[in-house]
Amino acid sequence: MTTWFISRHPGAIEWAQHQGFDVDNWVPHLEPQLVQAGDTVIGILPVNLAADVCQRGAKYLNLTLDMPAHMRGRELTFDELCALGARLEPFHVAALNIELGNKK
Repeated sequence: MTTWFISRHPGAIEWAQHQGFDVDNWVPHLEPQLVQAGDTVIGILPVNLAADVCQRGAKYLNLTLDMPAHMRGRELTFDELCALGARLEPFHVAALNIELGNKK
């Protein structure tokens, strides 16, 4: 079982290192085909990639922040992440097989 930390942001990586997580692979972008059942994936993933992780039988831990709108779209420091209440939250994400009304 492998633990992955997915981020290209130095502040997030520093935050995770200070938390003492036992991470096997620190990578800037996820290649879902490398994730196996029993793995743990930590990061902030687009919902389709989080669903792929869960479908493969891995755990997804989202790096959650309470971020105000004026702070979005820029690099956050370790101190800012701490001030914003950075934490890991487990999610199970799955795609739904439903028909959408407006097909084009």
